[in-house]
Amino acid sequence: MLKKFPDSFYKYAIMFIIAAALPFAGRAQVAKDPHSIVFIENSWDEALRQAALQNKYIFVDAYASWCGPCMLLKSTTFRNKKVADFYNQHFINVSIDMEKGEGPKLSEIWGIQAYPTMIIFDAKGNAILGTAGYMGASDLLKFGQQGLDK
Repeated sequence: MLKKFPDSFYKYAIMFIIAAALPFAGRAQVAKDPHSIVFIENSWDEALRQAALQNKYIFVDAYASWCGPCMLLKSTTFRNKKVADFYNQHFINVSIDMEKGEGPKLSEIWGIQAYPTMIIFDAKGNAILGTAGYMGASDLLKFGQQGLDK
């Protein structure tokens, strides 16, 4: 025979479940930083689909989770308003961890030797321009414009 719990048990159990779920619900509702490049995360196929639909070039941020200059790019250059506005307007942006998921395969195909590596591709996935290493805002803007000019 099953033991019946007191009503207060159910009240506290429901409160616990709601409290445990709140941090996850909050993450889904947090808006992206309006002054940051908006990236597709770890999906080259999705970037190719979006580029074909929108007839845009693709900007790839190829990084490794342990890479200091990669983290610096994400916390500074990619959050610069002029950079974000330019890249969000002109490119489909994708950020790929080159050591997880499809990253190792893409790293081999693209011949990546160092992190961060940034590559501009046309809408069909053909590499147009690439560079490795940290860049400040003005250099990244020049890089993007050079890619569009090719």
